[in-house]
Amino acid sequence: MRLTILGCYAATPRTMTNPTSQVLEFKNHMFLIDCGEGTQVQLRKHKIRFSRINHIFISHLHGDHFFGLPGLISTFRLLGRDKEMHIYGPKGIKEAITLLLKLGDSWTNYHLIFHELTSKKPELIFEDEKVTVETIPLNHRVYTNGFLFREKLGERKLNVEAVAKYKIDQAYFRNIKKGKEVVQDDGTIVSNTLLTFDPEPPKSYAFCSDTAFKPDIVPQISKVDVLYHEATFLETEAKLAPKTKHATAKEAATIAEMASAGTLILGHYSTRYKSIELFKKEAVTIFSNTLLADDGKSFDF
Repeated sequence: MRLTILGCYAATPRTMTNPTSQVLEFKNHMFLIDCGEGTQVQLRKHKIRFSRINHIFISHLHGDHFFGLPGLISTFRLLGRDKEMHIYGPKGIKEAITLLLKLGDSWTNYHLIFHELTSKKPELIFEDEKVTVETIPLNHRVYTNGFLFREKLGERKLNVEAVAKYKIDQAYFRNIKKGKEVVQDDGTIVSNTLLTFDPEPPKSYAFCSDTAFKPDIVPQISKVDVLYHEATFLETEAKLAPKTKHATAKEAATIAEMASAGTLILGHYSTRYKSIELFKKEAVTIFSNTLLADDGKSFDF
């Protein structure tokens, strides 16, 4: 699991910072999460192949989270894309994007498939044989979701020494990895537990931006491996958080602590502060395993 931060600052872009966008590489998928202005430039800068992006998740319809999407869709067209693209986001995103394409006479030569979201309860929005994605309903000024990405339990690992010991033909290996026992020619049953090791524990990633402090998301993200949570304000501006429906670094850390998360990554910083290290300084007083997102930074888990 690799997370690449393309942008992680709040509101207006600056020459040295970008609004929210990130790429999650997860079980051979490359998911784009939010698409603020400048996203496609950041994708180019960090040598992320456009063709690998087939699913885009938009948390809400504030400009700093999706104004880069029309340009990215247009660029896909110019590059000759022919593979369908799935876009998951709040109701209205289809109208916003297709209106721009209509006015610019820029219809794509590939299928755009919109999955418009309206539920205020968690819902499964993507699933294949390896991964599930659920919405995390958040509390912001407009309808907003976070996203919970989970690996499914993988195949069991072959115990090479045990397979050799029991003289198991390789024709059985595929079924053994799927958890099946082996019946030998003399009728002897060899238990799967003797032939395999447990698979790696499935990983999970929760993206939560933008939102006010919302403890009722904790049961859904309990024991998540990595939690990205917005931290727009420091405690000196904590009074602004409820008004703007944003969170402080300490509130993000509290959510991580309550959820027993493995790692907390802070982001969505207000640009009023001189150093993002101040956010970590406040957060670690509550949750020690806190990291800071920054534009261009990658995390491997």
